[in-house]
Amino acid sequence: MSERRVVITGLGIISPVGSGLKKSWQSAINGYSGIKKIDRFDASAYPCQIAGQVDDFIVGDYISPKDARRMDRFIQLGLAAAIDAIDDAGLDFDKENPERMGAYIGSGIGGVETIEKTTLEHYQKGYKRVSPFYVPMSIINMISGNLSIMYNLQGPNLSMVTACTTATHSIGDAGRLIEYGDADVMIAGGAEAGITPTAIAGFGNARALTRCNHNPESASRPWDIKRDGFVMGEGAGVVVLEECEHAVKRGAEIYAELAGFGMSADAFHMTAPLKSGAGASRCMNAALNNAKINPRQIDYINAHGTSTPLGDVAETKAIKSSFGEHAYSLAVSSTKSMTGHLLGAAGGIEAIFSCMAIKDQVLPPTINLEEPGPQCDLDYVANQARQAKVISAMSNSFGFGGTNGTLVFKKFESR
Repeated sequence: MSERRVVITGLGIISPVGSGLKKSWQSAINGYSGIKKIDRFDASAYPCQIAGQVDDFIVGDYISPKDARRMDRFIQLGLAAAIDAIDDAGLDFDKENPERMGAYIGSGIGGVETIEKTTLEHYQKGYKRVSPFYVPMSIINMISGNLSIMYNLQGPNLSMVTACTTATHSIGDAGRLIEYGDADVMIAGGAEAGITPTAIAGFGNARALTRCNHNPESASRPWDIKRDGFVMGEGAGVVVLEECEHAVKRGAEIYAELAGFGMSADAFHMTAPLKSGAGASRCMNAALNNAKINPRQIDYINAHGTSTPLGDVAETKAIKSSFGEHAYSLAVSSTKSMTGHLLGAAGGIEAIFSCMAIKDQVLPPTINLEEPGPQCDLDYVANQARQAKVISAMSNSFGFGGTNGTLVFKKFESR
């Protein structure tokens, strides 16, 4: 099989720091926090009362009111990001072969809002009040399904569900479909809309969420000594992946090349990482091997960096294990300090931020990092963005169940 290179030609993002690529990226570079008090429901009695809500999303800009009523919010957000990514890529569908185009967009928990509301309606008013659209409103593969219908994408139509690693796995696997010759264009990423009563209660009662409710904007603080849990976020991050020659032939702008993809399992615990970071290290090593690059060639890592006491230390140890002394020379930052943790969408928006770091040669910061905690001693790009030479970047995602995913992007060069 001949090697087929995969490049990124379109970026679409709906996030707590802004809807649209330009707004969200500028917010990230400026260190803007999108974390606020929850106003979707009364969370005043909950252990965690804050989240990264998307406040500037107008569904009617993307989807008709009739169609929107038949979609859970996570589908709406995912479709919007995908539509933006497609527009950004400048694809002319009249000139494309629909059989060579596909969608691969997942979610960590899917339509939890629809499930909550429908369950209440059913028990309060009876089974006849359950909408016939209940199932397609809430199941995870309906972002890819709806998108394929909207754009007549007749190639692979898939969805991944791997908790907080979903979008990263989706992008990596979609890239392999192109590499292996199953498609020429794939729209890939993840979406999440989990700011709901049961989701916030569940994560909160598991003590995964922060309890720093008094100052929302500073609650997400990866690697800081005062970190006490992650902040839930919502949104979507979707990219357009293309076979390199296909993109070059049509004159597409290329943000970066998807050079490597790695996966691993901790095989340890359902929610806690290995303290040694060994699983995450294996994942990064696999991505480096797949990219055929030396660890010293990585300039920047957009870390998983969730602001949890265990996770941040484990990832730091993993980086040291994979990169050795170079761990102290490369830059590491967590944009979750601004967006919160978007679960199944996190890897999508972080892949986008990684590509933009390469495009603009700038490192987004880790905000709220005032005093690094014990064992957190890398260059975390604290509090301010930084101009830097970024040729190769890595993006990490680690999820419940011990599932790990890593993407490697590099500056595109024609051969």
